Amino acid sequence: MFQTLIEILKSILYGIVEGITEWLPISSTGHLILLEEWLPFAFSDDPTFLAEFGEMFQVVIQLGAILAVVILFWSRLCPFGAKKTAETRRGIWQLWGKVVVASIPAAVIGIGFDELLEKLTSRDMDGWLYNAPTVAIMLIVYGVAFILIERHNQKREITPAVQTVEDITYSKALAIGAFQALSIVPGTSRSGSTILGSMLLGLSRTAGAEFSFFMAIPAMVGASLIKALGFVKYVVEGSVAVPVAAYLTLAVGCVVSLVVSLVAIRFLMDFVKRHTFSAFGVYRIILGVLVLLYFTLPLVF
Repeated sequence: MFQTLIEILKSILYGIVEGITEWLPISSTGHLILLEEWLPFAFSDDPTFLAEFGEMFQVVIQLGAILAVVILFWSRLCPFGAKKTAETRRGIWQLWGKVVVASIPAAVIGIGFDELLEKLTSRDMDGWLYNAPTVAIMLIVYGVAFILIERHNQKREITPAVQTVEDITYSKALAIGAFQALSIVPGTSRSGSTILGSMLLGLSRTAGAEFSFFMAIPAMVGASLIKALGFVKYVVEGSVAVPVAAYLTLAVGCVVSLVVSLVAIRFLMDFVKRHTFSAFGVYRIILGVLVLLYFTLPLVF
Protein backbone atom coordinates (compact mmCIF):
# COMPACT_ATOMS: atom_id res chain seq x y z
CA MET A 1 0.00 0.00 0.00
CA PHE A 2 2.82 2.41 0.92
CA GLN A 3 4.62 1.67 -2.36
CA THR A 4 1.43 2.36 -4.33
CA LEU A 5 1.06 5.72 -2.56
CA ILE A 6 4.63 6.59 -3.49
CA GLU A 7 3.93 5.77 -7.16
CA ILE A 8 0.78 7.91 -7.12
CA LEU A 9 2.76 10.81 -5.65
CA LYS A 10 5.25 10.37 -8.50
CA SER A 11 2.41 10.48 -11.03
CA ILE A 12 1.14 13.71 -9.45
CA LEU A 13 4.58 15.24 -9.98
CA TYR A 14 4.64 13.97 -13.56
CA GLY A 15 1.20 15.50 -14.12
CA ILE A 16 2.32 18.86 -12.74
CA VAL A 17 5.40 18.87 -14.95
CA GLU A 18 3.36 17.88 -18.02
CA GLY A 19 0.67 20.47 -17.35
CA ILE A 20 3.22 23.27 -17.06
CA THR A 21 5.75 22.34 -19.72
CA GLU A 22 3.32 21.19 -22.42
CA TRP A 23 2.21 24.74 -23.14
CA LEU A 24 5.27 26.75 -22.24
CA PRO A 25 7.95 26.57 -24.98
CA ILE A 26 10.37 24.59 -22.82
CA SER A 27 9.67 20.98 -23.95
CA SER A 28 7.31 18.75 -21.99
CA THR A 29 8.81 15.55 -23.43
CA GLY A 30 12.27 16.72 -22.51
CA HIS A 31 11.27 17.42 -18.92
CA LEU A 32 9.44 14.10 -18.59
CA ILE A 33 12.45 12.18 -19.93
CA LEU A 34 14.67 13.94 -17.39
CA LEU A 35 12.14 13.28 -14.62
CA GLU A 36 12.09 9.61 -15.55
CA GLU A 37 15.89 9.55 -15.32
CA TRP A 38 15.74 10.86 -11.76
CA LEU A 39 12.41 9.52 -10.51
CA PRO A 40 11.31 6.42 -12.44
CA PHE A 41 8.24 4.37 -11.62
CA ALA A 42 8.97 1.26 -9.56
CA PHE A 43 5.66 -0.59 -9.18
CA SER A 44 6.96 -3.65 -11.02
CA ASP A 45 10.05 -5.84 -10.85
CA ASP A 46 10.00 -6.25 -14.63
CA PRO A 47 12.28 -3.60 -16.21
CA THR A 48 10.85 -4.27 -19.68
CA PHE A 49 7.30 -3.59 -18.48
CA LEU A 50 8.39 -0.41 -16.72
CA ALA A 51 10.14 0.77 -19.88
CA GLU A 52 7.08 0.05 -22.04
CA PHE A 53 4.75 1.66 -19.53
CA GLY A 54 6.97 4.71 -19.10
CA GLU A 55 7.14 5.33 -22.84
CA MET A 56 3.36 5.09 -23.12
CA PHE A 57 2.72 7.12 -19.95
CA GLN A 58 4.77 10.10 -21.15
CA VAL A 59 2.57 10.41 -24.23
CA VAL A 60 -0.89 9.40 -23.00
CA ILE A 61 -0.65 11.77 -20.02
CA GLN A 62 -0.92 14.55 -22.61
CA LEU A 63 -4.61 13.74 -23.05
CA GLY A 64 -5.32 15.57 -19.82
CA ALA A 65 -3.49 18.61 -21.12
CA ILE A 66 -5.40 18.47 -24.40
CA LEU A 67 -8.74 18.39 -22.60
CA ALA A 68 -7.77 21.71 -21.02
CA VAL A 69 -7.53 23.29 -24.49
CA VAL A 70 -10.95 21.93 -25.42
CA ILE A 71 -12.47 23.32 -22.22
CA LEU A 72 -10.88 26.77 -22.45
CA PHE A 73 -11.48 27.28 -26.17
CA TRP A 74 -14.76 25.35 -26.54
CA SER A 75 -16.68 28.25 -28.05
CA ARG A 76 -13.89 28.87 -30.55
CA LEU A 77 -13.54 25.21 -31.52
CA CYS A 78 -17.11 23.87 -31.54
CA PRO A 79 -19.04 24.77 -34.72
CA PHE A 80 -22.36 23.61 -33.29
CA GLY A 81 -24.80 25.65 -31.25
CA ALA A 82 -28.08 27.43 -31.83
CA LYS A 83 -26.60 30.87 -31.14
CA LYS A 84 -23.85 30.54 -33.75
CA THR A 85 -24.42 32.15 -37.12
CA ALA A 86 -23.65 30.46 -40.43
CA GLU A 87 -20.64 32.75 -40.83
CA THR A 88 -19.30 31.80 -37.39
CA ARG A 89 -19.71 28.09 -38.09
CA ARG A 90 -17.98 28.47 -41.45
CA GLY A 91 -15.08 30.24 -39.79
CA ILE A 92 -14.71 27.46 -37.22
CA TRP A 93 -14.73 24.76 -39.92
CA GLN A 94 -12.08 26.74 -41.81
CA LEU A 95 -9.98 26.89 -38.65
CA TRP A 96 -10.23 23.11 -38.27
CA GLY A 97 -9.24 22.77 -41.93
CA LYS A 98 -6.08 24.75 -41.26
CA VAL A 99 -5.34 22.65 -38.17
CA VAL A 100 -5.67 19.46 -40.24
CA VAL A 101 -3.36 20.87 -42.94
CA ALA A 102 -0.84 21.88 -40.27
CA SER A 103 -0.93 18.35 -38.85
CA ILE A 104 0.16 16.66 -42.09
CA PRO A 105 3.98 17.12 -41.84
CA ALA A 106 4.23 15.72 -38.31
CA ALA A 107 1.95 12.79 -39.17
CA VAL A 108 3.98 11.87 -42.26
CA ILE A 109 7.33 12.08 -40.48
CA GLY A 110 6.15 10.74 -37.15
CA ILE A 111 4.55 7.61 -38.61
CA GLY A 112 6.29 6.99 -41.93
CA PHE A 113 9.86 7.81 -40.96
CA ASP A 114 9.52 6.10 -37.57
CA GLU A 115 8.47 2.81 -39.19
CA LEU A 116 11.21 3.07 -41.83
CA LEU A 117 13.87 3.75 -39.22
CA GLU A 118 12.77 0.78 -37.13
CA LYS A 119 12.91 -1.52 -40.16
CA LEU A 120 16.40 -0.34 -41.08
CA THR A 121 17.96 -0.19 -37.61
CA SER A 122 15.63 -2.27 -35.38
CA ARG A 123 15.17 0.88 -33.27
CA ASP A 124 12.47 3.52 -33.69
CA MET A 125 12.98 7.25 -33.14
CA ASP A 126 12.25 6.88 -29.43
CA GLY A 127 15.10 4.41 -29.17
CA TRP A 128 17.52 6.76 -30.90
CA LEU A 129 16.44 10.14 -29.57
CA TYR A 130 14.77 9.71 -26.17
CA ASN A 131 17.81 10.33 -23.98
CA ALA A 132 19.14 13.11 -21.77
CA PRO A 133 22.01 14.34 -24.04
CA THR A 134 19.61 14.85 -26.97
CA VAL A 135 17.19 16.72 -24.71
CA ALA A 136 19.98 18.95 -23.35
CA ILE A 137 21.33 19.86 -26.78
CA MET A 138 17.90 20.74 -28.18
CA LEU A 139 17.03 22.76 -25.08
CA ILE A 140 20.10 24.89 -25.68
CA VAL A 141 19.71 25.19 -29.46
CA TYR A 142 16.10 26.35 -29.29
CA GLY A 143 16.83 28.55 -26.30
CA VAL A 144 19.41 30.45 -28.34
CA ALA A 145 16.97 30.58 -31.28
CA PHE A 146 14.24 32.19 -29.16
CA ILE A 147 16.59 34.89 -27.89
CA LEU A 148 18.03 35.69 -31.33
CA ILE A 149 14.62 35.85 -33.04
CA GLU A 150 13.13 38.05 -30.33
CA ARG A 151 16.08 40.46 -30.52
CA HIS A 152 15.83 40.51 -34.31
CA ASN A 153 12.11 41.30 -34.20
CA GLN A 154 12.60 44.03 -31.61
CA LYS A 155 15.23 45.74 -33.75
CA ARG A 156 12.99 45.70 -36.82
CA GLU A 157 9.96 46.96 -34.85
CA ILE A 158 7.61 45.57 -37.50
CA THR A 159 4.01 44.82 -36.61
CA PRO A 160 3.24 41.12 -37.32
CA ALA A 161 1.20 40.68 -40.50
CA VAL A 162 -1.04 38.01 -38.93
CA GLN A 163 -2.70 39.11 -35.70
CA THR A 164 -5.33 36.36 -35.23
CA VAL A 165 -5.60 32.65 -36.01
CA GLU A 166 -8.51 33.42 -38.34
CA ASP A 167 -6.09 35.35 -40.58
CA ILE A 168 -3.75 32.37 -41.03
CA THR A 169 -3.71 31.09 -44.60
CA TYR A 170 -3.60 27.41 -45.52
CA SER A 171 -0.08 27.79 -46.89
CA LYS A 172 1.11 29.37 -43.63
CA ALA A 173 -0.66 26.62 -41.68
CA LEU A 174 1.27 23.99 -43.65
CA ALA A 175 4.53 25.85 -43.04
CA ILE A 176 3.82 26.04 -39.29
CA GLY A 177 3.08 22.31 -39.42
CA ALA A 178 6.56 21.75 -40.82
CA PHE A 179 7.99 23.46 -37.75
CA GLN A 180 5.80 21.27 -35.54
CA ALA A 181 7.35 18.21 -37.18
CA LEU A 182 10.73 19.32 -35.79
CA SER A 183 9.37 18.70 -32.29
CA ILE A 184 9.62 14.96 -32.90
CA VAL A 185 13.12 15.39 -31.49
CA PRO A 186 12.71 15.51 -27.67
CA GLY A 187 13.86 18.69 -26.02
CA THR A 188 12.70 20.75 -28.97
CA SER A 189 9.19 21.48 -27.62
CA ARG A 190 6.12 21.17 -29.79
CA SER A 191 4.75 24.51 -28.66
CA GLY A 192 8.21 26.03 -28.90
CA SER A 193 8.70 24.86 -32.49
CA THR A 194 5.29 26.00 -33.66
CA ILE A 195 5.42 29.38 -31.90
CA LEU A 196 8.97 29.99 -33.13
CA GLY A 197 7.93 29.05 -36.66
CA SER A 198 4.82 31.21 -36.42
CA MET A 199 6.88 34.25 -35.45
CA LEU A 200 9.28 33.67 -38.35
CA LEU A 201 6.27 33.47 -40.68
CA GLY A 202 4.86 36.80 -39.52
CA LEU A 203 2.35 35.79 -36.84
CA SER A 204 1.92 37.67 -33.59
CA ARG A 205 2.89 35.85 -30.39
CA THR A 206 -0.77 35.59 -29.39
CA ALA A 207 -1.86 34.12 -32.74
CA GLY A 208 1.11 31.76 -32.76
CA ALA A 209 0.39 30.54 -29.23
CA GLU A 210 -3.31 29.99 -29.89
CA PHE A 211 -2.71 28.13 -33.14
CA SER A 212 -0.12 26.01 -31.36
CA PHE A 213 -2.77 25.03 -28.79
CA PHE A 214 -5.25 24.08 -31.52
CA MET A 215 -2.65 22.09 -33.47
CA ALA A 216 -1.92 20.12 -30.32
CA ILE A 217 -5.35 18.49 -30.34
CA PRO A 218 -4.94 16.13 -33.34
CA ALA A 219 -1.20 15.76 -32.74
CA MET A 220 -1.52 14.61 -29.14
CA VAL A 221 -4.67 12.57 -29.59
CA GLY A 222 -3.06 10.72 -32.50
CA ALA A 223 0.23 10.16 -30.67
CA SER A 224 -1.58 9.01 -27.52
CA LEU A 225 -3.72 6.57 -29.48
CA ILE A 226 -0.68 5.08 -31.20
CA LYS A 227 1.24 4.69 -27.95
CA ALA A 228 -1.77 3.28 -26.09
CA LEU A 229 -2.45 0.71 -28.80
CA GLY A 230 1.23 -0.22 -28.86
CA PHE A 231 1.21 -0.80 -25.12
CA VAL A 232 -1.99 -2.86 -25.31
CA LYS A 233 -0.41 -4.97 -28.05
CA TYR A 234 2.65 -5.54 -25.86
CA VAL A 235 0.46 -6.56 -22.91
CA VAL A 236 -1.81 -8.88 -24.93
CA GLU A 237 0.88 -10.58 -27.00
CA GLY A 238 3.12 -11.08 -23.98
CA SER A 239 0.27 -12.03 -21.63
CA VAL A 240 1.65 -9.41 -19.27
CA ALA A 241 -0.15 -8.74 -15.99
CA VAL A 242 -0.67 -5.00 -15.49
CA PRO A 243 -0.45 -3.92 -11.82
CA VAL A 244 -3.29 -1.87 -10.39
CA ALA A 245 -0.74 0.84 -9.62
CA ALA A 246 -0.16 1.28 -13.35
CA TYR A 247 -3.81 2.15 -13.98
CA LEU A 248 -3.89 4.47 -10.96
CA THR A 249 -0.74 6.38 -11.90
CA LEU A 250 -1.94 6.88 -15.47
CA ALA A 251 -5.36 8.14 -14.36
CA VAL A 252 -3.94 10.44 -11.69
CA GLY A 253 -1.31 11.80 -14.08
CA CYS A 254 -3.94 12.68 -16.69
CA VAL A 255 -6.22 14.41 -14.18
CA VAL A 256 -3.39 16.44 -12.66
CA SER A 257 -2.09 17.47 -16.09
CA LEU A 258 -5.61 18.68 -16.96
CA VAL A 259 -5.94 20.85 -13.85
CA VAL A 260 -2.44 22.30 -14.13
CA SER A 261 -2.84 22.91 -17.88
CA LEU A 262 -5.91 25.06 -17.26
CA VAL A 263 -3.71 27.39 -15.24
CA ALA A 264 -0.64 27.19 -17.51
CA ILE A 265 -2.56 28.06 -20.69
CA ARG A 266 -4.15 31.11 -19.09
CA PHE A 267 -0.74 32.18 -17.81
CA LEU A 268 0.92 31.87 -21.22
CA MET A 269 -1.84 33.76 -23.05
CA ASP A 270 -1.52 36.60 -20.55
CA PHE A 271 2.29 36.45 -20.63
CA VAL A 272 2.68 36.76 -24.41
CA LYS A 273 0.60 39.94 -24.46
CA ARG A 274 3.16 41.74 -22.30
CA HIS A 275 6.48 39.90 -22.65
CA THR A 276 8.77 38.28 -25.19
CA PHE A 277 9.85 34.63 -25.15
CA SER A 278 13.45 35.53 -24.29
CA ALA A 279 12.98 34.46 -20.66
CA PHE A 280 12.02 30.97 -21.82
CA GLY A 281 15.12 30.95 -24.03
CA VAL A 282 17.34 31.72 -21.04
CA TYR A 283 15.64 29.01 -18.98
CA ARG A 284 16.17 26.45 -21.75
CA ILE A 285 19.87 27.27 -22.04
CA ILE A 286 20.47 27.08 -18.28
CA LEU A 287 18.59 23.79 -17.95
CA GLY A 288 20.33 22.32 -21.00
CA VAL A 289 23.79 23.19 -19.64
CA LEU A 290 22.94 21.75 -16.21
CA VAL A 291 21.71 18.51 -17.78
CA LEU A 292 24.87 18.18 -19.90
CA LEU A 293 27.04 18.74 -16.83
CA TYR A 294 24.99 16.26 -14.77
CA PHE A 295 25.38 13.47 -17.30
CA THR A 296 28.91 14.19 -18.59
CA LEU A 297 30.86 15.10 -15.44
CA PRO A 298 30.59 11.55 -13.97
CA LEU A 299 32.08 10.22 -17.22
CA VAL A 300 35.01 12.67 -17.01
CA PHE A 301 35.77 12.13 -13.34
